[in-house]
Amino acid sequence: MCFQLAEDAVAPLTQPEIADPRATLRGDLPDRYLTPEDIAEIFEVPKETVYQWRKKRVGPPGFRIGKHVRYDPAEVLAYVAERKNADRDAA
Repeated sequence: MCFQLAEDAVAPLTQPEIADPRATLRGDLPDRYLTPEDIAEIFEVPKETVYQWRKKRVGPPGFRIGKHVRYDPAEVLAYVAERKNADRDAA
């Protein structure tokens, strides 16, 4: 005996959606502070680069909460806007 199921009778399995930190910066501000891993993903650079930016004080401003570094999304947006303006003025 052979059974056939209609295609619409079985719901496809989907992966749970993982929040993309870059999407949060493109849309509304997220309701949490960003981690160095988020910053690395947003700017598509290695995490070590983010730590070097902080050490040299050249990247988006971060702050410490205990032993953890966090970034305010509003300050990251301001940093990006500042960099865009600096590049336009240099051209």
